[in-house]
Amino acid sequence: MIKTATQQTDGQQVTPNPLSEHDIFLFKEGTHARLAEKLGAHLIHRDGQQGVHFAVWAPNAAAVTVIGDFNGWDKASQPLKARADGSGVWEGFVPEIGNGECYKYHITSREGNHQVDKADPCGLFSELPPRTGSRVWDLAYTWNDAEWMARRKAANALDAPMSIYEVHLGSWRRVPEEDNRSLSYREIAPLLADHVRELGFTHVELMPVTEHPFFGSWGYQTTGYFAPTSRQGTPQDFMALVDHLHQAGIGVILDWVPSHFPSDEHGLAYFDGTHLYEHADPRQGFHPEWKSAIFNYGRNEVRAFLISSALFWLDKYHIDGLRVDGVASMLYLDYGRKEGEWIPNEHGGRENLAAMQFLRTLNEAVYRDHPDTLTIAEESTAWPMVSRPTYAGGLGFGMKWNMGWMHDTLKYYQLDPVFRKFNHDKLTFSIWYAFTENFVLPLSHDEVVHGKGSLIGKMPGDEWQQFANLRLLYGHMWAHPGKNLLFMGGEFGQRREWQHDESLEWHVLEYPLHAGLQRWMSDLNRCYRNEPALYEKDFSGDGFSWVDFRDWEESVITFMRHGHRPEDSVLVVCNFTPVVRHNYIVGVSRGGYWQEILNSDVSLYGGSGIGNLGGVEASPVAAQGHYHSLSLILPPLSVMYLKPAAGNGGTP
Repeated sequence: MIKTATQQTDGQQVTPNPLSEHDIFLFKEGTHARLAEKLGAHLIHRDGQQGVHFAVWAPNAAAVTVIGDFNGWDKASQPLKARADGSGVWEGFVPEIGNGECYKYHITSREGNHQVDKADPCGLFSELPPRTGSRVWDLAYTWNDAEWMARRKAANALDAPMSIYEVHLGSWRRVPEEDNRSLSYREIAPLLADHVRELGFTHVELMPVTEHPFFGSWGYQTTGYFAPTSRQGTPQDFMALVDHLHQAGIGVILDWVPSHFPSDEHGLAYFDGTHLYEHADPRQGFHPEWKSAIFNYGRNEVRAFLISSALFWLDKYHIDGLRVDGVASMLYLDYGRKEGEWIPNEHGGRENLAAMQFLRTLNEAVYRDHPDTLTIAEESTAWPMVSRPTYAGGLGFGMKWNMGWMHDTLKYYQLDPVFRKFNHDKLTFSIWYAFTENFVLPLSHDEVVHGKGSLIGKMPGDEWQQFANLRLLYGHMWAHPGKNLLFMGGEFGQRREWQHDESLEWHVLEYPLHAGLQRWMSDLNRCYRNEPALYEKDFSGDGFSWVDFRDWEESVITFMRHGHRPEDSVLVVCNFTPVVRHNYIVGVSRGGYWQEILNSDVSLYGGSGIGNLGGVEASPVAAQGHYHSLSLILPPLSVMYLKPAAGNGGTP
């Protein structure tokens, strides 16, 4: 609920107009960052009456009326008035209606031949789909996450551990006894928090919760940029979910979609009888792959709308970060288009200059107002400096998804181990560019849909080898420079490809290999969080050093991860074949005892139980440029982490 100041006039209490001249100036300039507090429907008192102030941007309309349950959806009874300042904003006060009232805007275009009923672009809550009306809503909520909010700056820092559990709330867990319904926000809160905490993830990333008409879009076809989907409860119910996760010490990242929007009649498309939010020319305003509309980032009011949406989730819902979807599609004018299907920029290039400026302004606004949060770009190309500051010429994101690492790594792991030695470069190439951006390594929902199968299904070999490969993949990934993201179900090796309208296959945890994989995930996250070398210098070249990347013949790589303190360094040894390697020599720079702190082949995880009896004494035998070496047993299809025991001399 927006609470406005009141003033006394001739003994009567009057609420000032929520939209000031300064608001209009900022809106038209494209810099207003809090439009949801000014546009939309807001409960206020005026002239002694409780009611709702409505305001909507429709500059090309001839008439706008508010329709709803309160007036029998009469298109003439509640007209709004266009402001005289040329802003295109229509507004008005409707008395004696309250919280929860359903409404839409009936818009008549200037030509008079186009009339349409639109949901509120700044609506705070929506009817339950497939109904499409907006609801007047008071966002009052008492938060209980002060402890988390006080320390989240450290949790979101670039040198903090970050392992992200990606979740689709509608299918994480369902109730088959009740017509397979999804859990509500409040029902899922304790279950999700317990699961994430037990597995040791630091953050959850929620696939879009912004209101969307088609459930099968997974939220990526957004119509309600200020409204959490009503499918799982009220705005306060979603706040309670975030609140509960925060109280459990878990950060919440929201998938946010400023790249496109659907053409549903009640949404943003052709809003006032013109292409208001999108470009009119389909070569700029229509996305050929997603069959959706593209925002006109060159329009000031559109930029203000999107920036306001982003900050709204940080302001009102205590969201800790935004993963910005489809950044590549925003940056390239020819994205998904053939020659002749796009319009070059003013310099003749394919870069979308307006989108570049919008993204920079967005990131500057986020880090200005919420410096303890983060933004993450899903950018799938080699666009430079995505996660570098705007003052240095970058786009200003905090981090970027490393799609190149993901593609190369999955291609490698899908190979039969016999052929892996011929593709050794797919393992090692990522280090050449690992520090050019602040990377997140994603194994996301995109890798387990559309016929791609599950992660466990991608792994070669018999069942035992499949699980050994998947444990190896996770251990290798968590040791690689960069933060980590895993889609739900991957933690226990879901067999079936993800289905948005079905629950995860929780029943497979009854089987030892699946349960063992989940135990491995839990111990891997615990080790990761306890070893600063695995996260403190993720984005600095001195946080990583090869021991040997040339052993393609045996498909083995060895490397060191380094933290701020030399004594924290960790040795990582990966064997990508099902062959046990005896007396495998690894050079190290320090003598003494090296403890085996993690081994993916432990029997508890479903492995064969081969290892080094807890550790190895270094020998004064030079190897791989180091003065000492370890003689190790490498288990089949395994990853091991080793660390010098406390008190060892030397510098690794």
